[in-house]
Amino acid sequence: MSWSSGKDSTMALDAIRREEDIEITALLVTLNATADRVAMHAVRRSLVEAQAGRLGLPLIVVEIPSPCSNEIYEAEMSKALETALGGGVEHVVFGDLFLEDVRGYREERLASTGISPLFPLWGRPTDVLAQEMLGCGIRAVLTCVDPAQLPASFVGRYFDASLLAELPGEVDPCGERGEFHTFVFDGPGYSSPIDIELGDVVERDGFVFCDVRPGPVIDAG
Repeated sequence: MSWSSGKDSTMALDAIRREEDIEITALLVTLNATADRVAMHAVRRSLVEAQAGRLGLPLIVVEIPSPCSNEIYEAEMSKALETALGGGVEHVVFGDLFLEDVRGYREERLASTGISPLFPLWGRPTDVLAQEMLGCGIRAVLTCVDPAQLPASFVGRYFDASLLAELPGEVDPCGERGEFHTFVFDGPGYSSPIDIELGDVVERDGFVFCDVRPGPVIDAG
């Protein structure tokens, strides 16, 4: 499962797990090696590890430098796919919704690997899908906003009915065009919610990020 830590990956994982003939073996995530965070989503490694633990799946981390050329990215991903193929993996699942160029790129890169892509959410109306995400129990927070497409004030907000009602009409309800990215702290398949707290909001490289930290450990004794 190609894992971003966000709602689309979570929904795609839930959808594919309902297929009787498919077994998910691991989450595959790309981390910025310098920041030790998920690229674009800016989610800490420890929180992605917590997601994998709640979902009962191993986490495979591909570390890339920042900045990272496309050549380096593809080389590192090729190594991970070779390892996966050697372990008997036949497919990689993606949470893409409707961007044809993104899907085409994935299909092209996988064409010669012996591993094929699966897109369980592809083509579903994103306004309906966003409501289904809430209905199936996905709880997420916006960790990154592109202020050129969505006001920066939305960063750090929870992905809920109120947010969906307030999104500008030109913004995709699932943020598929990169308007926003999320971190899921509870959802289908989670054994328990992940305790989080919201930290600083910063602007970097033209995007606005809200730091999400693991919640404080409460001493029951």
